[in-house]
Amino acid sequence: MAIPLDNTAAGAAWKRYGPVGRLAAALHGAMAGIPHWFVAALARFSIAAVFWKSGQTKVAGFQLDPIGGVFEIGWPRLSDSAVALFREEYRLPLIPPEVAAPLAAAAEHVFPFLILIGLATRFSALALLAMTAVIQVFVYPGAYPVHGTWAAILLFLMAWGPGALSVDRLIAART
Repeated sequence: MAIPLDNTAAGAAWKRYGPVGRLAAALHGAMAGIPHWFVAALARFSIAAVFWKSGQTKVAGFQLDPIGGVFEIGWPRLSDSAVALFREEYRLPLIPPEVAAPLAAAAEHVFPFLILIGLATRFSALALLAMTAVIQVFVYPGAYPVHGTWAAILLFLMAWGPGALSVDRLIAART
């Protein structure tokens, strides 16, 4: 039997479950009240941080981690180890390491930045979802719990958008 999860007309059914039913209804109401803008902002920050930090391992001359207190502002260049990483560990099919390394480094900086500020969020999430799929299938197939979490966040952003605290929302409001 389905338990009604609101306190309107069906609210009387909760009384049959006593204090446990009332507690469940109160908790459900509190959780349902979590604003979308908050969840979207947290999702954007979290997934952007994952890919940004990965991208930072592939560049030299530009390191920016405000949370970790790392600031090296200069002209970014591919790190000496990036191509070797793609050649020896990642071993992507069909794309040479000399091409894959700079493409991945650029993507892991551009798309997370766009997601963080909420600009072209859905398209940026789609790009990172494609990257996640490549990583899952060709690089680390055993890491599906982590990649599944990334995919869930990216799919959330694709389906529901970046929320009210975003450039996308500002642009939509002006049109």
